[in-house]
Amino acid sequence: MDIAPEQHAEEDEPVRPARRFRLPNTTWLRRVILFVIALVVLPYLLIPVYALPFTRPVSTLMLSELFLLRGYDRQWVNIEDISPNLVRAVMMSEDGQFCFHGGVDWRQMRGVVQDALDGEATRGASTIPMQTAKNLFLWNGRSFIRKGLELPLALAEDFIWPKWRLMEIYLNVAEWGPGIYGAEAAAQYHFKVPAAKLSARQAALLAVALPNPHTRVASKPGRGMQRLAGVVERRARASSDYIKCIYG
Repeated sequence: MDIAPEQHAEEDEPVRPARRFRLPNTTWLRRVILFVIALVVLPYLLIPVYALPFTRPVSTLMLSELFLLRGYDRQWVNIEDISPNLVRAVMMSEDGQFCFHGGVDWRQMRGVVQDALDGEATRGASTIPMQTAKNLFLWNGRSFIRKGLELPLALAEDFIWPKWRLMEIYLNVAEWGPGIYGAEAAAQYHFKVPAAKLSARQAALLAVALPNPHTRVASKPGRGMQRLAGVVERRARASSDYIKCIYG
C-alpha cells in the first residue's frame, strides 16, 4: 500500500526577496531649497546692476499689479527732474538722518528693540534705504523675517549706491495711491503738475502720504494731514545741513 508524501503549501510558494528600505525622493526638497536660496541671493546680484544710472528698477508691488492684470502708472524721472521741495520733504518726513547713516539708523533701531523688550508699542525706525529694499525686493507687512532680510539689503544698497541714486530710486518706486508709483505719476495724478514743479506744500503733502497712500490722499488732505504737512514743510525749509549728500 503506497502512501503519498504530504505536500505542504508553503513548499509550493516562490521565494520572495527581502524588501529593501528606500529613502524618500528628496529631489523636490532640494529644488525648493535651491529656489529659496536663489530668491535670497538675487537681490544682492541686482543691487550692483541698479547702481547703473540707465537702469530703471520696478518694485514687487508693481510686479504684482502686472500679475493681477491691473497695470500701473509710473513715469521714471531722474533726480534732476524732481523738485528739491519733494526731496527735502520726503527726507525730513521719512529719514532725517539719511545723509549720516550707512543704511540703518542703529540708534533708532536700538530704541525699537528696547521698546519691544519692555512690552511697549514700537515706533517706526525704517530708513529710506530700508524702505527701498522692501519696495524693490520684499513684501509689505510687519514680520521679523522681512525685517531680518531688509537690514542687510539696506546696508548693501547704501554701500554700493551713491546717496543721490538711492533717493532717485526710492522716489521712482514709492507708492502714492492705487496703481500710482513714483514722483512723476504722483505729481501728475494729485496736482496736475510735473514732479519738477511741485511746490513746498504739495511736496509736504506727498511726503506725509507715504506711510499709507491708500488712506492718506495728498490731493484731498484732512485737517490732521494738513497739520502734519505744515510740520514737514517747516522742517524742509530748515534742512540745508541735512541734505548736503544730495545737493552738496
